[in-house]
Amino acid sequence: LTSFAYIGLLFTIAYYGDKRADAGRGIINNPYIYSLSIAVYATSWTFYGSVGRAAADGLIFITIYLGPTLMFVAWWFLLQKILRISKANGITSIADFIASRYGKSTAIGGLVTLIAVVGITPYISLQLKALSTSLTVLLEYPKIIMPTAETGLPVVTITAFIIAMAMAAFAILFGTRHLDPSEHHEGVVAAIAFESIIKLIAFVAVGLFVTFGMYKGFGDLFLKAAAKPELQELFAISPSADYTQWVTLTILSMAAILCLPRQFHITIVENAGTDHLSKAVWMFPLYLLLINIFVLPIAIGGLLQFPAGNVDPDTFVLTLPMSTKNEGLALLAYIGGLSAATGMAVISAIALSTMICNEVLMPTLLRMVWLRLNERGDLTALVLNLRRFSIVFIMLLSYGYFVFIGESYTLVTIGLLSFAAAAQFAPAIIGGIFWKGATSQGAFAGLGLGFAVWIYTLLLPSFALSGWLPQSFIAEGPFEIALLKPYEFLGLTGMDNISHSLFWSMVANIGSYIWVSVNTEQSAIERVQAALFVDVDKYSGKAGRFNLWQSS
Repeated sequence: LTSFAYIGLLFTIAYYGDKRADAGRGIINNPYIYSLSIAVYATSWTFYGSVGRAAADGLIFITIYLGPTLMFVAWWFLLQKILRISKANGITSIADFIASRYGKSTAIGGLVTLIAVVGITPYISLQLKALSTSLTVLLEYPKIIMPTAETGLPVVTITAFIIAMAMAAFAILFGTRHLDPSEHHEGVVAAIAFESIIKLIAFVAVGLFVTFGMYKGFGDLFLKAAAKPELQELFAISPSADYTQWVTLTILSMAAILCLPRQFHITIVENAGTDHLSKAVWMFPLYLLLINIFVLPIAIGGLLQFPAGNVDPDTFVLTLPMSTKNEGLALLAYIGGLSAATGMAVISAIALSTMICNEVLMPTLLRMVWLRLNERGDLTALVLNLRRFSIVFIMLLSYGYFVFIGESYTLVTIGLLSFAAAAQFAPAIIGGIFWKGATSQGAFAGLGLGFAVWIYTLLLPSFALSGWLPQSFIAEGPFEIALLKPYEFLGLTGMDNISHSLFWSMVANIGSYIWVSVNTEQSAIERVQAALFVDVDKYSGKAGRFNLWQSS
């Protein structure tokens, strides 16, 4: 009942936001709502997975929030330039941005869309996994029982399917209500901003309860943990720490805040005023700080409360209030997790459906001469229906990944898989706005090779770990060739799986991007687009009355 009531409230907020926008009195042209909407970055991975990561590895969880903070505080000029370029060129997605820079290339737009769909599907499935698991755990109250293959998985998978379809319905109702050339969805953004407030309140409430309700403050909690040798290392960075992993995760999260399709959509496409970024550069890092203050206390509290290790640390936010019979707080925590998951999934579905429709389906259909689409005056209904179909397809794909692959991974591992995929866009974006000489062939080669290495070193091993490929693929490499082991590619050892994959994919991506660009010529349209993007301040003022290039 609470779930449906909360989802009903989200529908009401989105409906109100759309009605205000239709009346010309939009509510999202506000720097505070804009900053809160960017906090869609804090997904169920933040809400549940960060605690799980902190319980296992200590302070390294903070790298996922250090990266975005560095990007907003130190690299704000990069975001500002991308924002200016996007507004001047009417950019509607990350695929549109990259394709436009490299000569409005349909091939690059299609490749970016493919990478986004394959890379982000595991991340949406993570939300389904977190939500269905949390609901299943909550329904066992007053007992604390983790769902297992024998007891809970059928219930979890059915729950996940219902959640996926509910998210698809929300995305369709408020993300494809009408066609907007600017791709603004005011109702959805208003709902996302509201959810950001709810998940912050819920997480901080649980943190305060654990720290000051179950224990006598931070000092008492940390002293009790320090008395146990196995917990001491959680709140200190040991000299033997894997610094490679720290650097990798910081770089990945810096790239993610720019390159994840949902973040690009919220930060760049849905932006209603370029001056809003000046507020977001301190408000968003402040939000991340507030939601992370209590991650370690909740993790340590959970390890002290459940020393037997029979409770999944990913669920501590729920199970700690449940263990003390604090029903209201447990329900609030569940609603916070619901907010974190639905916001991410809905925005991702809208962003990906826009890319699938604009970069793949419509260009393909328009090339089919026998359909005679060019003779039809209004294609609005067709475009909207294609987007609705795409949203359902994305949700079903994510549900399929959850059912067949997701159970073999923790929340954090699935999230990092997607972060590494999204990072493949970074060289093409950053190179494209600072280097005029980058060519479309170079961008295509970089994206394609980087993506291929990511598939080989991260995605295929995930299939092997889930039993869909033989385990020997990881242990011995294909055809028993040791140099081709996906986790020790070309003999590189001593790195964790994510760092290893990021290293090789970036070597392939950046290396081929630069090498091919230097050895190929730009077309006339590429030179024009390169000038428009790199020298945006010079040309943006003329964008309204001076079209450098036109075509049908």
